[in-house]
Amino acid sequence: MTEYLTFSLTVFTGFFAVMNPIANTPIFLGIVDGETKSTKLKIAKTATVTAFVIVATFVILGKYIFQLFGITIPAFKITGGILIFYIGFEMLMSKKSKVHNTQNNDDISSVAISPLAIPILAGPGTIVTAMNFVTKGDFIHIAIVIVLFAFIVYLTYVAFTLSDKIVDRVGQNLIAVIGKIMGLILAIIGTGMVIEGVKLGFKV
Repeated sequence: MTEYLTFSLTVFTGFFAVMNPIANTPIFLGIVDGETKSTKLKIAKTATVTAFVIVATFVILGKYIFQLFGITIPAFKITGGILIFYIGFEMLMSKKSKVHNTQNNDDISSVAISPLAIPILAGPGTIVTAMNFVTKGDFIHIAIVIVLFAFIVYLTYVAFTLSDKIVDRVGQNLIAVIGKIMGLILAIIGTGMVIEGVKLGFKV
């Protein structure tokens, strides 16, 4: 039981850091600026549901994807760790990650899918983080990852629906500080993945 609790805490922290509902709120506001309240809610719902479906699919079919493309776990952990470290490092340097962001789409009907769902919410960093948690996991581990990711997605949806109030009350400065803390956590998670991948690859 203690193992599952520790695993759950690690999964929650990892997902919260890479998705960061609070830090993504200003991005959401920038994309839907000028839209009606009902349109904002529709975009928020479509984006979060799409992100959940994408990541859940990779979590469930991850092992088969590995087999199909001949991807080894050590190689995945090292490459994924470098990617996550890079995203975290850019967050620490107050840069908008090129991996995690894209230019705004003028067509408001599609912004829920891109750039919101992909790659802001369900970007490479999120997918790599999710698959890393289940590379050697059993059914219970996979279920924990999916449930906790669904919870993070729900928190993101709530943050988007309350985006105006959150930015007004929290302030841009505090949001920036939170972003840097999440960046540090991501960098540490990425480093840990690389170390684990090297150990597995060289059987240390």
